[in-house]
This record gives sequence, structure tokens and C-alpha cells, in this order.
Amino acid sequence: MPELDRLRNRVVDRRCGCPYVRAPPMSLAAAPSPPPLVAERLKDADAVERLILAGFGPGRFVKAAERLREGRTPLLELSFVAWDRGRIVGCVRQWAVSVGGAPAIMLGPFAVEPAYQSHGLGAALIERACDAAADAGHGLIVLVGDPPYFGPLGFVAAPKVVMPGPVDPRRVLIRPLRPSADAGIGGLVAAA
Repeated sequence: MPELDRLRNRVVDRRCGCPYVRAPPMSLAAAPSPPPLVAERLKDADAVERLILAGFGPGRFVKAAERLREGRTPLLELSFVAWDRGRIVGCVRQWAVSVGGAPAIMLGPFAVEPAYQSHGLGAALIERACDAAADAGHGLIVLVGDPPYFGPLGFVAAPKVVMPGPVDPRRVLIRPLRPSADAGIGGLVAAA
């Protein structure tokens, strides 16, 4: 009865009323207790950059999303890190952008050390970042990512949203943070 399991995991985002399917547990092994998630600080930047570079390699610097981040500081109050035993083991960053002139937030990159993957830490970081953006009054988050991973976290395809460079349009996703925040959304994503 996989269909019943899928329906059982269906939830509604409390802020915008948007339905999505909650991701199933990533592993049947006992998950370690998640490390604390705290807002990124300026002094965390080097450790965060090392973690992101380890996860994405130097190829990340040629991606269209990177053009929107170049030379800018992330919104630290909306970016989070996971600490364990005195080191950062996971991170997610967010940036001010506009989509067709309308204000939005761009999520990414996010990275998790291999030993902490498949236990929900990445999803917890993303949820925390989305909640912080909603609490701060933002209406929409855009990202470039894999629909199978981000779909269960409330992200949907955004066929009218265009990145400033070559990107598979099927990977451009949005998550509305309040009702109708995605109504008519489209156009070029630009740094704000």
C-alpha cells in the first residue's frame, strides 16, 4: 500500500497552506540526535566555505546561482550552521534576490558533512532557514536543486522563473511562505 504511505506523509505548510509530502526517513539506522542549529556568524565564514567546497568542489564557481552570490554576504539572520564537537558539520545560506523585480530569498548552498548525511540534518537546516525567512516577513524562496529532494520540503517547479545563466529549468524551484506569494511569479532572478 505505498499509496497509503504517501498520503499518510502528506502535510500542509502552516504558513501558506500549501500541501506537500513529508520526506520519509533517510535511513533505517538509528539517527543520531541532531546537532544544534544556530544562526551563522561572520566568524563562521571560513569554516562554512570549507564545508561547501568539500561538498560541491570547485565546479560550484561556474554555476549560475554562484553569480548571484559573488562578492556578497549571506543574510546571516536567515543562514544557519549545525555545530557538533566544536566544529560546523552542516550549513545553509540565504541571500536577498528579486524575481522579475519582486523581492525574494535565494536558498543555497547547503552542505552536510558525509558522516551526518542521511539522518535529516540537511532537511532540518532547510526547514529552519525557511521558517526564519517566513518569520522575518519574506514571501518567497527560490533555489536551484533536485525536485525529488526539495519537493517533500515544500518546493515546487517554477517554469517562469529564469536564472541569470545556463540552468536546467526543471531544477528552478520556489517555496511560497505565505498564501499567494507565488501568484504570477516569473522573470529573471537578480541580486538585491
